[in-house]
Amino acid sequence: MKPEDGTTPAGETYTYSANDMSVGDVDGDGQYEYFVKWDPSNSKDVSQVGYTGNTYIDAYELDGTLLYRLDLGVNIRSGAHYTQFLAYDFDGNGKSELMLKTAPGTKIIKYDEAGNVTSEKFITMPEEDRKNGYSHKDDYRMSSDDYYEHVVEMFMNWHEHEEVTSGHWPETLEEAFGIEKRYSYPLSREDAERLTDYFMDEYAPSRSGRNHLREFEGFILEGPEYLTVFNGEKGDEMDTVHYKPGRHDDGLMWGDYAMSRIEPGNRVDRFLAGVGYLDGKQPYAIFSRGYYTRASLVSYSWDGKRIEEHWSVDSGWTPMSNPFNDRPHDQSGTDDEFVSLTNQGFHSFSVVDVDSDGKQEVIYGGATIDHDGTLLYSSKDTLPAQSAAPGTDAKLGHGDAMHVTDIDPDRPGLEIFSVHENGAKAPYGYALRDSGTGEAIYGGYTGKDTGRGMIGDIDPERRGLETWAVEVWTADGEQISKEAPGTNMNIKWSPDMTTQIVTGASEDTPSIEDWKEGNLLTATDTLTNNGTKGNPALVADLFGDWREELLLRTADSSSIRMYLSTEVTDHKLYTLMHDPQYRVGIARQNSAYNQPAYTSFYFGSDMNWNSVPVPDFSTSSVLSVLQNRMSEYEESGELTGPLLHQLTNTLKQVRHHFEKGSEKQALKFLNKYEERLNDERKQKHISPQAKGNLTHYVQLLTDQWERKDNKEDEGR
Repeated sequence: MKPEDGTTPAGETYTYSANDMSVGDVDGDGQYEYFVKWDPSNSKDVSQVGYTGNTYIDAYELDGTLLYRLDLGVNIRSGAHYTQFLAYDFDGNGKSELMLKTAPGTKIIKYDEAGNVTSEKFITMPEEDRKNGYSHKDDYRMSSDDYYEHVVEMFMNWHEHEEVTSGHWPETLEEAFGIEKRYSYPLSREDAERLTDYFMDEYAPSRSGRNHLREFEGFILEGPEYLTVFNGEKGDEMDTVHYKPGRHDDGLMWGDYAMSRIEPGNRVDRFLAGVGYLDGKQPYAIFSRGYYTRASLVSYSWDGKRIEEHWSVDSGWTPMSNPFNDRPHDQSGTDDEFVSLTNQGFHSFSVVDVDSDGKQEVIYGGATIDHDGTLLYSSKDTLPAQSAAPGTDAKLGHGDAMHVTDIDPDRPGLEIFSVHENGAKAPYGYALRDSGTGEAIYGGYTGKDTGRGMIGDIDPERRGLETWAVEVWTADGEQISKEAPGTNMNIKWSPDMTTQIVTGASEDTPSIEDWKEGNLLTATDTLTNNGTKGNPALVADLFGDWREELLLRTADSSSIRMYLSTEVTDHKLYTLMHDPQYRVGIARQNSAYNQPAYTSFYFGSDMNWNSVPVPDFSTSSVLSVLQNRMSEYEESGELTGPLLHQLTNTLKQVRHHFEKGSEKQALKFLNKYEERLNDERKQKHISPQAKGNLTHYVQLLTDQWERKDNKEDEGR
């Protein structure tokens, strides 16, 4: 249901279109529900000035039934870098939650079947914020006049700034601007206004002709920031905490005033999110802020009641001698352990088990955080002769695209293929690295921003996955073509397990292209998202035959179209969503610059099936989910009478024998549970939905135990 058009405080009108998507089973019935982010037509990059409309996130059933809508409110700016939402079952109850950054004014909207609003409820503001006078009526969007006043106050307090009193920054603003001292400190309001006029009208334009600070508006540089968990099924808020780390300031300490382009609210408001099995047992939410200068990540657990911090990582600030004229991207952080994390982050991170210990790590671009929150490595290499500083070591640095999977099946472990944008200061424009060590396997210096790169099995006659950025290479680094396929998104579409490319950006019609065969699908009357990024709403294996579905918005955003491959394949494989790396990859696909999801094993036309891991479901978790579902259905009246009594007792026997280690006996009672569930004489005591959901979990357990039993028989 498309949101209504709106008008900004500046009088600009805007419309809405469907944008990024994610999926999660919110009601435990074994079928995914669909989350759709609505973007206003005036959504912005963090470097762009102007107001935006609100961001909305809807939850839908597969048949298009709207469950609820989240209105993130005026204090969350709209754009690819601002809202990253995670749909995942974090507490293991069989139902997905929704977790994302919120602010004062964020609310949940519910509707009746006719589309009429039945309720609107704001999230719960932390008690300390209420006591400090914050409210859901607050509007922190800055007008140009607001920003002028903001700078005046910043200048009036210059003498008290921590970096000034410590002697790290110039004692006066005149010294920072490179002019003779004119005023005494602390500055009076009149003198602060004079310096603000000079800063906006003379100093900033002298640094870059693109600095128009008198026109700076629409940014949110103040006010509380939150992290909220919502019930995925009903949309109700479950817990809200402060977002960590907070912005601290408008970007001054983050380096937003230091470069030739003065961009308040840029580096400070770069957000990412993902999910990881950091302990190898349960999923954790991971949220981050910053990657060009200061970089910070925090992981959280959710137990159904409270958001709890698991670990946090912070590079510390990048030291500057002058916040109005410096190069903070070249600096390391102030934290002893994470000093080298600065300028290594990308516009998306990957969560992967890089050391085969069963616990996933966070690959934050050029650096990797171990599962326990320590720094595993930060990649660097020697700059070549044609670079800015030949013979010296430099970080690989920031980039826009990264892909992690088993690219070369003849090497142990997984590989990272990434592109880098630091030009003459980066040892590589593109590189293939060992994910466990961060060491480069092959790569090439480009001396420029290498903006896009992709991987996939596009040439089945060659071993491994091909990689491409400027040109196309084999898995072991042999150049095979100067003409590269597209780089917007890949898709596992064809029956031979090769990789195809989704094309179409801006107003171009999307299509699926095969490097050898050409066009396979033209998605008429649909569009991709995010301008030149050209990413679909979602690419994921949603229906379980290992091939991925392509989800696109129609040109008028009246619906989402789902494209499925209809070619018959003779390759049989479980749904990719049962691979932990792939599943968390789908959860983070919507984050910033959307990247494909990849499996933890080699996936290609020449794959060795003996190397494909068999999914190992946690039996105790599934049993707990089954018990929780029964309790919920008892409470709702969907499971009653003698059937409830029989199923409860039978499930106790299942758990009893499982905990004793007798899975055969547990399976025997599980079969009895299923028989009673299907007893025609007792169907009046159970709703169809309850029966379907309980049957789903029974089948999961049955399949797992029977498969294990068959393996034991084969080994005898």
